[in-house]
Amino acid sequence: MAVCSTTVPRRPRRSANRMQKSLIPRLLLLAPALLAAQTATHPDLTGIWGIYRGGPGSDPKLAPPPPSPLVLKPEYAKPYEAKRARESAAAQRGEQLANNSALCVPYGVPAMMSVAIYPVEFIQTPRQVTIISEAFSEVRRVYMDRPQWKIEDVAPGFYGRSVGHWDGDTLIVDTVGIKPSVSGYRGMPHSPQMHVTERIRMLTQDILHDQITIEDPVVLEKPLTYTVGNKRMPPDYEMVEFVCDNNREYIDENGIVRLKLHDK
Repeated sequence: MAVCSTTVPRRPRRSANRMQKSLIPRLLLLAPALLAAQTATHPDLTGIWGIYRGGPGSDPKLAPPPPSPLVLKPEYAKPYEAKRARESAAAQRGEQLANNSALCVPYGVPAMMSVAIYPVEFIQTPRQVTIISEAFSEVRRVYMDRPQWKIEDVAPGFYGRSVGHWDGDTLIVDTVGIKPSVSGYRGMPHSPQMHVTERIRMLTQDILHDQITIEDPVVLEKPLTYTVGNKRMPPDYEMVEFVCDNNREYIDENGIVRLKLHDK
């Protein structure tokens, strides 16, 4: 008895390479939406920001608030006040007392966040926020969503170790490990125990505030808080290189900054 059989033709399998190729156009179409979804939950700080102090005609709500009092412990207060008095007297004479910048030493944290006419640039990615100051081309790296180390485990330096996380629309940055030779707020002294906390927030698309709180159980009677205001620079502004390789400033025998007019 004959048995009839039928064979169902098989459809040819698509190779893995062909499948991948077919997915690529779809992924390219989805890429902008995926990127937008990744950044939509947090403000984008990316850009170049210059110092903003407010002033006549500006919105007073956008100006940085006044700082809290700087209260040093007695053994540090007297030398600091004497130093400030010497600086004031020198300024009245048109002179500048010795400081780190005259010696081409970087400002470090937190002073680099508020250097007169020099802007800072924020480059924001999910894993790291990089902050670059035009003055001395200083660079900070804020590692996102990582635990902070103990102070004694951080090698002391100009920028310490910074970690950050988002609290709503505010970037919280925690920094430890700043060596004592780095100038503090208004030249205040500090110990290796100094702890810097920043709350960085955009008030508008063009105004950014960096609220800085300094804690130091060795030097300060209580924490100090001040706010640095920043305004977005024009979109065509380009950061310039700042390398102190031909410094003609020097410190004379009286601790006054002088300018060397010619090479000896």
